[in-house]
Amino acid sequence: MKSVKKPELAPECPSVASVATALVASYARSRPLDIEGGHELPSSPEVAAVLVELREVLFPGYSGQRRARGATLRAQVESRLSSIRVRLVEQVFRGLHHRCKTKSADCLACEAQAEKITNGFLDQLPRLRELLLGDVSAAFAGDPAATGTDEVVFSYPGIKAVCVYRLAHALLNRGAVIVPRMMTEIAHSETGIDIHPGAHIDEGFFIDHGTGVVIGETTVIGKRVRIYQGVTLGAVSLPTGEARTLAKKKRHPTIEDNVIIYANATILGGDTVIGAGAVIGGNSWITESVPAASNGKPHRRR
Repeated sequence: MKSVKKPELAPECPSVASVATALVASYARSRPLDIEGGHELPSSPEVAAVLVELREVLFPGYSGQRRARGATLRAQVESRLSSIRVRLVEQVFRGLHHRCKTKSADCLACEAQAEKITNGFLDQLPRLRELLLGDVSAAFAGDPAATGTDEVVFSYPGIKAVCVYRLAHALLNRGAVIVPRMMTEIAHSETGIDIHPGAHIDEGFFIDHGTGVVIGETTVIGKRVRIYQGVTLGAVSLPTGEARTLAKKKRHPTIEDNVIIYANATILGGDTVIGAGAVIGGNSWITESVPAASNGKPHRRR
């Protein structure tokens, strides 16, 4: 008879107890990454749900819900705003409290601040809607393929990304932390467009096609600017260890009014200014300023 070879035993796994001990020790070394004393982080599903409700308030019908009419419309909007307020206060509170030094799960100071931030943010919604209507008009005027402003609102990824950016920027300016960045990263995952909530973008902004666009934290964009897919408005790579030192310095370019930037152009550096009315050709690589009204030939400036 043939002898049957015994199967080799798998190497012994480390015990659950020893793994748990090592992980807990790692938590202690990685503060403030670890979550202590009930200091929960904001909830990604809740932040995403708040965004859906906010877009519905700004553009009724966005979520596919039937829009009320007449006197009922005001009641519907008021009800939705009340829901947004409750949910957003909780998420803003979590963002603040996660970084708070108070050990208690409850913190009156963070709660009061979250309510103040949220109330001020909601007060800005009418102005934000006007800004977004200008962005929609710019998209419709700049794209001959658009059949109507309704199509622009409901199907253009650039408008969705800019909408979320404007909401997140308003929250960030009022003192919210973590939540604004979560909002723009949700839009990034949905549209392929990465806009940091700290960027300053003026009225009439249009991102055509959009996939692969990156707009960094200290970017300043003027009025009626149009950019195409693959455009990067970024920072020059920083030496290792200097990121925190330079965090508050202007690291990203300034784009003045009425500029057009074609596909896959890369513009880097905090001192780089693209002058008003300039046209930047596709596949350009720019790390120096470009004069106003320059033509659309590809640039390679260092």
